[in-house]
Amino acid sequence: MRHTKAYLFTLTLLLFFMVVPALGQDDEFEPIDSDQCIDCHDTSEMETIIQDDLDGSIHEGLECLDCHVYHDTEPHTEEAENFVAGCEGCRDCHEDASDEYQAHGRSTKGECADMPTCADCHGDHNVLPSSMLNSKVNPSNLANTCGNCHENIDLVKRYEILVDHPVEIYNSSVHGKATGEGNIKAASCDDCHSSGGTSHGIYPPTNPESSIYHLNIPETCGKCHPEAEKDYREGIHGKLAARGMANAPVCTDCHGEHGIISPDDPLSPVSSHRVAAATCEPCHESTVLNERLGTRGEVSNYVDSYHGLKSQAGDLHVANCESCHGAHRILPSTDSTSTIHPLNLAATCGECHPGMSDELAAVTIHGLGDEDPRHWLAVLIEKIYILLIAVVIGGMFLHTVLDYLKQVRMQMKEPSIRRMRGLEVAQHTALLVSFFTLVISGFSLRFNESWIAEFFFGWEGGFEFRGILHRYAAVFMIIASVWHFFFLFTKRGKQFVKDMIPGIRDIKEFWEMLLYFFDFRNHEPRFGRFAYAEKLEYWAGVWGNIVMIATGLVLWFDNFFIQKFSSAFLDVSLVIHYWEAWLATLAILIWHLYNTVFRPSVGPMNTSWLSGKMPKAMFEHEHGGASPDPDINPPEEDEE
Repeated sequence: MRHTKAYLFTLTLLLFFMVVPALGQDDEFEPIDSDQCIDCHDTSEMETIIQDDLDGSIHEGLECLDCHVYHDTEPHTEEAENFVAGCEGCRDCHEDASDEYQAHGRSTKGECADMPTCADCHGDHNVLPSSMLNSKVNPSNLANTCGNCHENIDLVKRYEILVDHPVEIYNSSVHGKATGEGNIKAASCDDCHSSGGTSHGIYPPTNPESSIYHLNIPETCGKCHPEAEKDYREGIHGKLAARGMANAPVCTDCHGEHGIISPDDPLSPVSSHRVAAATCEPCHESTVLNERLGTRGEVSNYVDSYHGLKSQAGDLHVANCESCHGAHRILPSTDSTSTIHPLNLAATCGECHPGMSDELAAVTIHGLGDEDPRHWLAVLIEKIYILLIAVVIGGMFLHTVLDYLKQVRMQMKEPSIRRMRGLEVAQHTALLVSFFTLVISGFSLRFNESWIAEFFFGWEGGFEFRGILHRYAAVFMIIASVWHFFFLFTKRGKQFVKDMIPGIRDIKEFWEMLLYFFDFRNHEPRFGRFAYAEKLEYWAGVWGNIVMIATGLVLWFDNFFIQKFSSAFLDVSLVIHYWEAWLATLAILIWHLYNTVFRPSVGPMNTSWLSGKMPKAMFEHEHGGASPDPDINPPEEDEE
């Protein structure tokens, strides 16, 4: 009996400890239903907003807890606190769509932290069918919905999405404009990016199952353009794509991706006057592809042909690549159904040239490789003209040079005034040679495909030599500048600086020159030893030399300076060096050469830079306000 009572007491105690906590749990997490949700969620404003959103929604009539799972207790459980609105509840009813969506973009099983939720695309309470114009996933609104992420510069950079402003570009395309005007049949984002026949299977282009995988693009575009796809599949490009050739061109290679515009638009890469250079040439002039396929580039020959030149001139009716080869069903000439098969050429050419004979149609219009497509007589006449130009114009040029040199020699025999001593002429010559060497070698680096670079350094090893030459010329200029600097401390140098310093007289002479330009004076001012133009040029040259030498040394010894300063220091030095070079070059070409060579009063040139002397008549005209320098022009030697 005693044992029975003890057993009952123990059992009662165990039941007490089991039941009481359970009762406490029920008291803490009290079950609720959807009707009670509004008690906490603002019975005035929130209720109105939610009810207005639900009215007309495809979820109208659903209970709160049908979507907001884990919220069926008060207070809510920890699971409810971690609930992601717009996703967990959706999966209960849309399991297939949820499974498909998990690979959105480059996400793996939905683990991407910034992966958009169902609500981000469809809305929260106001979920509307895509057929309604105010639905977020209606074709007319879908681009902007996708743009919430794909136009977000922070997200684009974070996930290295290398497509720049796709939605903005799409909105300006033929597809974007059509959907913006309410055409729901026009292609929108999901028409191209959705795989597997649903709008949720959005895969990256690297996934072979993706609708935008390179070799799947013709099928994707073919959903709206079946005839074009059919022709493409029958053509050589489609056949190469069917074999899995990664380089085979597909729709987007020719038409573009998001920014597809009408072929009638002159900016379109497949417009009549751009299709050759913008679309066909990049592939058909590719050395790699031509070597791989055993073909030879032909497009460049077309560009230089009659049809190509007319097209570049803006003729929209002249034949282009598509006119002869077709737009999508492009076949080699060996295919009997090809528009360029020998038996079909007369009909193809006859579309523009009625009555075209087989013989005339057989003449190639853009040749093959190095083969010249023109008639032999046209080729012969061209060669005769080239020879004629070389002999006639070359002879004229040589005659002009000989005459010019004779005029210079005659001028040097006239009575003259010495302006510079021998060493001063040598300084000028050193500066001249180093300056133009630096200009040619420097700009040949910046414009390495220009005719100047090709002319001077277009030989094997020329580009490497260009760099060496530029540095040697820089050292030569530095030596010449240092030489001139020390010259300034000599007796003649000090007088040179004194005479070169601008003053009130220069301002007065500048004003008098302006009056002369506009015929308010009958003669030029009587300049002193140096006119204001020469002073301006000299001091500008001093400043330019200092800047170019300093920045040039920074760029030459960049490894040293980048350790002392930031990379911004090199960037700034490069910008200054480049634009100071432009400033100096243009100043010499426009200002200095005019005043010393091309100005009528100094013709054929001021010979001071050759002999240190200038004709006495020129001196009196150019520097009539100054006397000959007695230091180098003794009275008995004024005239020679």
